[in-house]
Amino acid sequence: MKMNLKKQFILRFLVGMPIGLLICYFITLFISIGVGDGNFYPVPTELTNLCKSQLNAVIVQTIAGMIYGGMWGGASVIWEVDSWSLTRQTVTHLIVISVTSFPIAYVMRWMPHNIYGILIYCAIFLFIYFGIWLGTYCKIKAQIKQINSKINS
Repeated sequence: MKMNLKKQFILRFLVGMPIGLLICYFITLFISIGVGDGNFYPVPTELTNLCKSQLNAVIVQTIAGMIYGGMWGGASVIWEVDSWSLTRQTVTHLIVISVTSFPIAYVMRWMPHNIYGILIYCAIFLFIYFGIWLGTYCKIKAQIKQINSKINS
């Protein structure tokens, strides 16, 4: 079983990598819209300054985006550990994803580097995370109810 989870992690990591690139693209699109001057910024200006060129910054962001998406994909195997409670799965998944997502978001300059920016990032992250979790939970609960009603009839 453990080898199967390892293989699943690797497969899902690889599938998640291009999804991470897509997420990075949309983040830079939203940042560009937020700047509001009509230009597209493929990376935040602060990251370009840090990396000494826009090309270097895009390369760094591409690698970070692939890691970001890969970890989200790979971490989904946590939901396959049937011996764990839903609470343990959720907490473990949240920790793994947070430990991956926050440093990448911070280094990529997707948030202001001050306490306010960090708090806003964390609030948005947790809001989206638990919104997706709640939606998934309700969907699965409805499916279980439907299965049970078919069994009972």
